[in-house]
Amino acid sequence: MRVDRSFETASSLIAFGKQGDRAVVLKVLKKPDDEWHAGEILQAFDGNGAVRVYEHVPGALLLEELRPGAPLVRVALDRSDDQATELLADVIQRMYAAHLPPNYATAVTWGDGFTRYLESGDNQISSALVERAGALYAELCSSQATTRLLHGDLQHYNVLWDEQRGWLAIDPKGVVGELEYEVGAAMRNPVERPDLFASRERVERRLDRLVRALNLNHTRALSWTFAQAVLSAIWSVEDGFSVDATTPAIQVANVAAPMLA
Repeated sequence: MRVDRSFETASSLIAFGKQGDRAVVLKVLKKPDDEWHAGEILQAFDGNGAVRVYEHVPGALLLEELRPGAPLVRVALDRSDDQATELLADVIQRMYAAHLPPNYATAVTWGDGFTRYLESGDNQISSALVERAGALYAELCSSQATTRLLHGDLQHYNVLWDEQRGWLAIDPKGVVGELEYEVGAAMRNPVERPDLFASRERVERRLDRLVRALNLNHTRALSWTFAQAVLSAIWSVEDGFSVDATTPAIQVANVAAPMLA
């Protein structure tokens, strides 16, 4: 690979360049995290709604370059949140994996976060909220019907535009669960604009579009939205961030909770 330009993020090194005649991106993670096996996940999706991976080892991926690579968040912020939601639904619809990769998480294993938090002694998140979300999350896990490989963090910053292939997902975490699980991340993003998602009207509006486009169970999609929002806040605490009532994930949880009644 001939490197033309590169930059560094908190978690990885990214280089753009050429391998022969094809434009490629090299991503190298600095340490093991929830994207450590992203190459295997992308290989399983095989370009279906997602960026193609050419080569990979744990912690490093050689990818096709998406041009111009504009993120879907610009559609939500500059044009139409409804349009962005419909485009997300289309990407979810296209992300099909014919097989499971060797290394993958499940919705069940991710749910261990609720127990870890309750045992940690941290009190930034209400224990009552964590207990309610944890119980609902466990109930949803045990009652899943058809499960499949999901992206696991499919939201506005992880979908980019390519002039040849359209909107494509990047940076998958990879988790096996029912399709209703996949909408949770999108329901609490773009994270810097909670006014776009942290109200009953917005939650209903987004869910209605996702449910219709993907033929989802509305109650289960809403339930996952609530439970995952609390789990996301837990992960933020575990990553060293402060969490309170103004945290976007907690705002979504507090909006969704009364809608479940």
